[in-house]
Amino acid sequence: MFIVKIVTVIAYFSFSDFSTVYEDQLQKHLKKCNSREKPKPAYFVKDINAGLKDATEILDEQQLPISSLSKEELEDLIKKLKKASNGINPILKDQMLSHQALQEALNDPKNGESAFKHLKQQASILGNMEKLHLLGPGRCFIEFGAGRGKLSHWVDIALQDAENVHFLLVERATTRFKVDGKHRKRDYVFERLQVDIQHLCLNKVPILEKEKLPVVGIGKHLCGAATDLALRCLVESYSTQYDERNEEPSPKRFKNDKTDIAFNNSADERSGKNVSENWKPVAGIVIALCCHHRCQWKHYVGREFFRTVGLGPVEFNYFQRMTSWATCGMRETITEASTIDAKSKDQSNDTEEHDQVHNRIECSSDSLQGQLTVEERKQIGRLCKFLIDQGRIKYLQQKGYNAALQYYTDSSVSLENVLLTAVPSQSSVPQPTA
Repeated sequence: MFIVKIVTVIAYFSFSDFSTVYEDQLQKHLKKCNSREKPKPAYFVKDINAGLKDATEILDEQQLPISSLSKEELEDLIKKLKKASNGINPILKDQMLSHQALQEALNDPKNGESAFKHLKQQASILGNMEKLHLLGPGRCFIEFGAGRGKLSHWVDIALQDAENVHFLLVERATTRFKVDGKHRKRDYVFERLQVDIQHLCLNKVPILEKEKLPVVGIGKHLCGAATDLALRCLVESYSTQYDERNEEPSPKRFKNDKTDIAFNNSADERSGKNVSENWKPVAGIVIALCCHHRCQWKHYVGREFFRTVGLGPVEFNYFQRMTSWATCGMRETITEASTIDAKSKDQSNDTEEHDQVHNRIECSSDSLQGQLTVEERKQIGRLCKFLIDQGRIKYLQQKGYNAALQYYTDSSVSLENVLLTAVPSQSSVPQPTA
């Protein structure tokens, strides 16, 4: 009797994915199996943007819930929060802008309420980019946490026929319903990098090695620690290594840039000073923030700021969880969000950014059983978010950037409505104040 042996190939990344093949076909199958460990791209450099590597400062993620704190301990924590925030103006400027590139879509009645809210946010992000003179030829736009790539899509629409423009879409997960197909026939790079931002080395991305274009980092609702990883990727890992390799970048590549005000100081041009002296490899950063409850001390770029105000990893880990009070400390908001989630199960294409379910779990697990009112929780949550974001602002300022926080959309459109912007401090572009 002829017996054929059957072997099971266990997936590398998920034990739920497996296939059975004949033993004599195993080697052939391994060459095409989607679950095999794929070779790492050149731009994968493990933990290059991770931040803290000292294990002694990394706390155990499994900590006691805030609800386990005594009334005195909670009051002491809130006092530390308010003391650290003392002297910092928590009132942000409204920069709720729009852009003509999205006017047709915004006026299209076929777009439902959810789609309209996303379009409104994207329009404001583009409006803020235009205000900072970041929309123009001769640069590479890097969208972090790109998802379907809609933000890059609208930036491309806004730029129309601008020359020498490229797009890099960074997303660690495989994404369905991408808009990339609309850009495949164009004569520029519209490339997707499937890699965790933590391991992304921009200096080794082929198009940036070849073109050496100034980059603009963008993101719509870049969750938690991903924002810190992206900031470090841009202004630390990329800028530092770029400067080491290109001490005197040639200004000639800007000769076709009609919006070179973002990179060249007009006074320097009139005086005959080398315009490349004020140039930086990162032309600007525009990121809509969200999900502060997913921040991590080991990745956080504002650790030095926290230490200067007398705080450390213990307080940070409490504060990052308390940030969820700002968006779900309101009972009515939780109810509305639950209803929206139920209605939007068939509209997952438009809700890729947020993990609202996780956010509500955070709120539930950290319930204080009447120790604080709804309004008090909301105010404390906002202050925690602001303090964490302030650490990011201080980090960018130390790295030579004019950085600011502003409201870019109304809270009725998104409860996560704060936009972080930054441009090199040597730039002549007028900056909004934090």
